[in-house]
Amino acid sequence: MTCTEFLALLDELIEGAVSDETRAQLEKHLSGCDHCTVTLNTTRKTIEIYRSHELYELPTNVRDRLHAAILARCKNGC
Repeated sequence: MTCTEFLALLDELIEGAVSDETRAQLEKHLSGCDHCTVTLNTTRKTIEIYRSHELYELPTNVRDRLHAAILARCKNGC
């Protein structure tokens, strides 16, 4: 398994939607690839942090100013 193949299956791995055979291949790849191990761990941690926090609704005036600032920045070349 290559890193590209691993990344293509990352979502399914995290969701537990891979076959036992595929999981074994993914784990074998992870055992020898620090880059993909870091990617997996970071992705899992990001999901965990995101799920553990409540959504915060921005006040309308802040949201409008932020939107305007983003549009202005993009018009000037992101």
